[in-house]
Amino acid sequence: MGRIIAIDYGRKRTGIAVTDKMQIIANGLETVPSGEAADFLSKYALREEVDLFVVGQPKQMNNTPSENMQYVEAFVNRLRKVVPDIPIEFFDERFTSLMAHRIMIDGGLRKKKRQDKALVDEISAVLILQGYLEKKRLKL
Repeated sequence: MGRIIAIDYGRKRTGIAVTDKMQIIANGLETVPSGEAADFLSKYALREEVDLFVVGQPKQMNNTPSENMQYVEAFVNRLRKVVPDIPIEFFDERFTSLMAHRIMIDGGLRKKKRQDKALVDEISAVLILQGYLEKKRLKL
């Protein structure tokens, strides 16, 4: 069994989270510049077995795609070219940044650390992956 990778794609930075090999636990992996994200994931997939990429799907409150979706789609097209054998699924990412900030506050992180946008992006990716895993378990 390979890992599942979740991606919180943004125009500047991309947060990445990964499961363990049993696909039970979601952990933050890294935040990379968005222009390097597809290559980073391609190299990671050469080192580790990856079963699936889960990409955060930006939606508005009325369930329509947000303006950021055009950038996510361009990224996904590039990812499909550099790693064509790994399937890609979308997962609703609404409220993940807000939840990430809440987690940081509840975790007692100081204000300066909470302003670290790379950390917010990585935590958001973990939340996307946890949500995906929970939904997957409910379907079993």
